[in-house]
Amino acid sequence: MKKPRIAHLAGPTATIQNTPPLVTSNKARAKYGLPLLVNQDGSAPRFDVLRAQRLAAPVTVYVEQFTGHPLEADAAELYAPPDGYLDAAGAFHKERQSAHDKPVFQVEIRPEDGLYPLPYMARQSGGGAWDDDCAFPGAPADQARQGFYPDGSRSFEEIDRLEVSYAGIGNMISSKADVDFFRIMPPGGYTKGLPAAQRTDIGDGDIAPERRGEDFFSYRPYHLASTGTRRTLARATNAVQKILASGDYLGAVWTEGSPTSEESIYWMGLLIDTVKPICGNSAQRTQGEISNDGPKNIVDSVDYITSRVWADEQGRNKAGAVLIQEQRIFAARAVQKADARPGGYVATGGHGGILGASGHAGAPLLHYLPTSKHTWNSEVNLSRLPAQVTGLRMGSEGIATVAVPIKDAGGGLLESAIPKVSIVKDGSYVGAESNSDIEREVDLLALLDDALKHEPLSGFIVEGLTPYGTMTSAARNKLMLRALYSGMPVVRVGRGNTEGFVPRRDECIAGSNLTATKARLLLMASMMKLGALPIAKNPDAPTLSEIEATAAKVGLYQGIFDTH
Repeated sequence: MKKPRIAHLAGPTATIQNTPPLVTSNKARAKYGLPLLVNQDGSAPRFDVLRAQRLAAPVTVYVEQFTGHPLEADAAELYAPPDGYLDAAGAFHKERQSAHDKPVFQVEIRPEDGLYPLPYMARQSGGGAWDDDCAFPGAPADQARQGFYPDGSRSFEEIDRLEVSYAGIGNMISSKADVDFFRIMPPGGYTKGLPAAQRTDIGDGDIAPERRGEDFFSYRPYHLASTGTRRTLARATNAVQKILASGDYLGAVWTEGSPTSEESIYWMGLLIDTVKPICGNSAQRTQGEISNDGPKNIVDSVDYITSRVWADEQGRNKAGAVLIQEQRIFAARAVQKADARPGGYVATGGHGGILGASGHAGAPLLHYLPTSKHTWNSEVNLSRLPAQVTGLRMGSEGIATVAVPIKDAGGGLLESAIPKVSIVKDGSYVGAESNSDIEREVDLLALLDDALKHEPLSGFIVEGLTPYGTMTSAARNKLMLRALYSGMPVVRVGRGNTEGFVPRRDECIAGSNLTATKARLLLMASMMKLGALPIAKNPDAPTLSEIEATAAKVGLYQGIFDTH
């Protein structure tokens, strides 16, 4: 039976594709006369750390019998005899030569076996030991190594080779699916280009020298951290759409840094027109670190996709985009990172969000399904976005409308199309006096001015009182209404992880029970569908007809927020 094929999509700052620094082992330090690693009290470490590496040639090793578990010898009668014995001089004999000989298994280990945990022997070019990613603390990029993988192939290989299932077997990915690896917004890059010998026909092609913050996005070394932009997000959206539209894949696994994966997976659920599942995965601990959680999350996503539990009667994904963490299947709309630890994800909105489970005994299961629109039936997916919408631009004679292209001739999302949406968070006791002066709200005034000058599609998310989304400052509320009647949509949500549903109390869009970050993404997508609001001649004093025109357009936005 042919195995299904899955696409792995490498996203930015992905701890799940990151390793602890490769530190020179004491075996290498002793060999080259370098200072040894010591414990905090100055004593010698009990063991050298082993890191996954490849053998260069076959080698025969002897494994002592009954060392796989402290109680193996307790059931010695259940075991077949060893391959032979090692005498005191280390010579191998098929038969025991004395009572002191060690029973052993004779094993030839080969390069083609895959990775083996071995001491890390590498040193710096000057002969010194590696103690961190950088040649020295705070080193520039040209003297720093990368801890992040350039794509998912190495982390998937390590999972298959080194991780063990509950049943005591490995190959937990390749036994169920074939995987192709795509560098969408990868966390690691080829700063000198990708050697021809390493290129494949899948996803990498002819890779020129890559730049940090332009072509790849990592957070370590911390002083060289970089993140993507709205333009990067547009490129990623197009790439994911093309991959899933190919028909080659049963589903996709998107990996990203744990603080932001909740945003990207929701965005993909809104924008990507596909009937196949998209699973997000993150890790709170790096690949190979003690109790690393990433491998289990990835395997659980592979199990979820291959189980087809997500498919309706027509074979379409009924659960939308999901984030699978710690054996729980979260709806993309309702998941949030709450803490930097395994298990640190929570469902937002106070009314569900955990759809089911994957990774427990038995097959993945779904107990609940979202009613919000997603992927193939999303009103804001790429297929349903128009070629252009109406935007805004401040000119010498005031605010005017301009055409804003959204898609190119081939239907791809333009890098310039994604709107700028700012989050405005409110707190109590803001004003110095009860009748605060609007002109002193310099942060909002600056945001309004910059948006009108430089961002033809822009809007605001107001994170205000729970659940109403209103602001405690009258002046700041007035400025948000000024933005609204200047043509910029304004969405109100409750503060933090609110459990309430925002009611319509004024002219603004009610953000339901979305968090501010999720409401921002939905507004960005909605603006590419609907464009700017009508413009009032005097945004501080709109006429009745202008209020009615704005209300009609806000109603279209509200329809999307009520169903997505």
